[in-house]
Amino acid sequence: MPTDSESTHDSKHGATAAALLPLLGGAGNVLTVAHCMTRLRLELRDRALVRDEALRALPAVLGVVEDGGAYQIVLGPGTVARVAPELQRLVTAGAAGGAPSLAERGAALRAARKARNATPGKLLLGRIARVFVPLIPALIGCGIVAGLAGLLANAHWLPALAPALTAIASGFMSLISVFVGYQTAKEFGGTPVLGGAVAAVIVYGGVERVHAFGEKLAPGEGGVLGALAAALLAVQVEKWCRRRVPEALDVLVTPTVTVLVAGLATLYGLMFAAGRAAAAIGHAADWLLTGGGAAAGFALGGLFLPVVMLGLHQALIPIHTTLIEQQGYTVLLPILAMAGAGQVGAALALYVRLWRNGPVRTTIRSALPAGLLGIGEPLIYGVSLPLGRPFVTACVGGAFGGGFVGLLNQLGEKVGCTAIGPSGWALFPLLKGNHGLAHAATVYAGGLTVGYAAGFAATYFFGLGRGERAELNGPRAAPPVQGVPPSAYSVQDR
Repeated sequence: MPTDSESTHDSKHGATAAALLPLLGGAGNVLTVAHCMTRLRLELRDRALVRDEALRALPAVLGVVEDGGAYQIVLGPGTVARVAPELQRLVTAGAAGGAPSLAERGAALRAARKARNATPGKLLLGRIARVFVPLIPALIGCGIVAGLAGLLANAHWLPALAPALTAIASGFMSLISVFVGYQTAKEFGGTPVLGGAVAAVIVYGGVERVHAFGEKLAPGEGGVLGALAAALLAVQVEKWCRRRVPEALDVLVTPTVTVLVAGLATLYGLMFAAGRAAAAIGHAADWLLTGGGAAAGFALGGLFLPVVMLGLHQALIPIHTTLIEQQGYTVLLPILAMAGAGQVGAALALYVRLWRNGPVRTTIRSALPAGLLGIGEPLIYGVSLPLGRPFVTACVGGAFGGGFVGLLNQLGEKVGCTAIGPSGWALFPLLKGNHGLAHAATVYAGGLTVGYAAGFAATYFFGLGRGERAELNGPRAAPPVQGVPPSAYSVQDR
């Protein structure tokens, strides 16, 4: 039976879903419900039916984002994973009561999204990202367990427990290719277990007896990139078979041909090619930070917020995962996390500068804890982006923080993290470096401090013009409205 605490949480998240649904135009207006780490991702029949202001005013809503036709509500980690199924339940119940089913409206939705400014490349990146997003909780959990095992081993504490923790942390990573294959087939319309079966070839120990291109294969060669390619091929083979194999033979022929054709292609081509690609990614990351150092970190930290705004950060997910699988950690994420530090610094500067604007200061106070934990959407979409220039100065803060971490990396202090997803202060338990956790945490903390300070200074001195500052500090100062620059306001209008 659920405990009182669980019942309370269920009731709370059910109430949030119930409050959201009418503001979204009702069950008949919601085509699909999905979520990532922090956002509820909705696809709507008629965008005009959404009551935006009332929705943003809900206490549980941290922000609203629109990207490629999808309506995204920022609820924060943990909360979104609990609200999404509650909302789905309400939508399904509404559909059963007379509204068209979600499945019947899927094809129309995809056509509408393509017509609304969604490029094929961006849609593909989104689909690939959805392959990896469900794996993030396991990456985080195993990464923290791995860090704990490292601490125990280095401190020579509980020597009998450390190997057990290492086994727990390593089990998932040793089979991550199977999970990637399963998720890839699921996302691209194939049978998930067939995708996992083909990807399992990559981690099977017996592949060392197979030679391709004159070289002996190694178990795990190609990693997640090979698994992604193998499962994509398996999906295409399976679909080809479904169209041509008689129904009476489908249950025998289709799985056999899918596994055989995709498996042979994996062994005699995809593993070799993906292995070379994964090695190239590792070498490129090492070269970038060893040779580029501060300059590379400055560019990566400064450009990451705009990259996120464009949705192009999704292309980095397979790269991060490949580096984690290959090297044990990704050196890119701690640098990219500095973008959030610049955003926090910019928000603090606006809090000081706009000392008479109660609504903006209230928004900053409520969004700042999430920002410190690496959830930047509330500050971005609620404060800096609507004001314009503070978004740029936040990028400057991220650039200086990234430059600091890049410089230390160039000097021999490599800092990485063992999982993707968290950022900000939440990244500390996942840090790993070539000189131990203490060194890695010190470098990362130094980068955050530089990012906070640079973002604050750039925004304090250059984030607002004198007229804008006077206007926003007017006697009846109002909060910025997304998409409307401060110059569009006047004291008389307020």
